[in-house]
Amino acid sequence: MIIMIKVIPNSRKNEIVEFVNEVLKVRIKALPDKGKANEELIAFLSEELSIPKSKVQILSGHASRLKKVEIQIDSSLVSKLFSC
Repeated sequence: MIIMIKVIPNSRKNEIVEFVNEVLKVRIKALPDKGKANEELIAFLSEELSIPKSKVQILSGHASRLKKVEIQIDSSLVSKLFSC
């Protein structure tokens, strides 16, 4: 599954905020410095979905807030992502 994610770095907590216009909005605690926010996004998504980090990959947007992310998950877990 490939989704677009808008990352809001330097937030109070990691959380999925909303899904609007086919973009998942996610708050991340880490600063957007040297890939720290990207690493935390991957860790957060893998934890939320109970999958290994290796199943989450940023395809594009490494230096942008809008990222194209591939998540290799079972279709039964998809609703967990969009239940915000």
